[in-house]
Amino acid sequence: MTSFQSLDVNGNKIFYREAGPKTARNLLMLHGFPSSSHMFRNLIPLLADRYHVVAPDLPGFGFSDAPDRKRFPYTFENLSKTIDDFTKAIGLDRYAIYVFDYGAPVGFRLALAHPDRITAIISQNGNAYEEGLSQGWNPIQKYWRNPTPANRSALRDFLTPESTRWQYVHGVPDEKLVAPESYTLDSALLARPNNDEIQLDLFLDYASNVALYPKFQEYFRAKKPSLLAVWGKNDPFFLPPGAEAFRRDNPIAEVHFFDTGHFALETHAQEIGSAIRDFFGRKLAETVAA
Repeated sequence: MTSFQSLDVNGNKIFYREAGPKTARNLLMLHGFPSSSHMFRNLIPLLADRYHVVAPDLPGFGFSDAPDRKRFPYTFENLSKTIDDFTKAIGLDRYAIYVFDYGAPVGFRLALAHPDRITAIISQNGNAYEEGLSQGWNPIQKYWRNPTPANRSALRDFLTPESTRWQYVHGVPDEKLVAPESYTLDSALLARPNNDEIQLDLFLDYASNVALYPKFQEYFRAKKPSLLAVWGKNDPFFLPPGAEAFRRDNPIAEVHFFDTGHFALETHAQEIGSAIRDFFGRKLAETVAA
């Protein structure tokens, strides 16, 4: 059974979902934009009989606090430091990470900072390669190159309810399989006072993640972590070549594509859950055999 809790981290409330025996192997799930740990609601029960699953909401997202931008810089480095402190506060010494969208640069930063803590990586449309970036990033990249008020304002289109729904249903063969409460909840939380400015700050800082791609890739080459990529192949933002590229730097990486979009768990939670259980099961068997 999943529990819903909050923990104070450096004066900010971090909401998280937790399930599974605390004596089991840890799996930290990191959500993306514009979502929250709610995106894992269907996956967590598929894994909690065997793993200790923890899924926090990033600051400014979901039910975690959204501290004022004047005292909490909304950068991916700061998000990563907050989640790092969260893992320490909750007692996660070693853990696998499930990373999606924004969760990928957060999780990969954790791996760079503490490589010995990361036991495995599951990347679900969590990019670390420039070839994985689609043309859908063009307006945001324009803002990186020229951060004018006009270019910032142009990105507000990404924050509308229509845009949020589109992110959920684009590339899905049957839109009726996507629960409307998913994008409706995201839209409601995006509409909170001043949250738009938080999201625009993160759009700007996403350039720092692309700048770190070479270091992420060097980590994959040097450490060769157990890595499973489970990818919605119709994602309008993160393209299949971004998933395939993991094998270039880490030949033991495994890649699976599913006929769905960006939020692959909305339609393929069962399939992704089965792939994770099989992956972890084989890796554990290899460890025992060694």
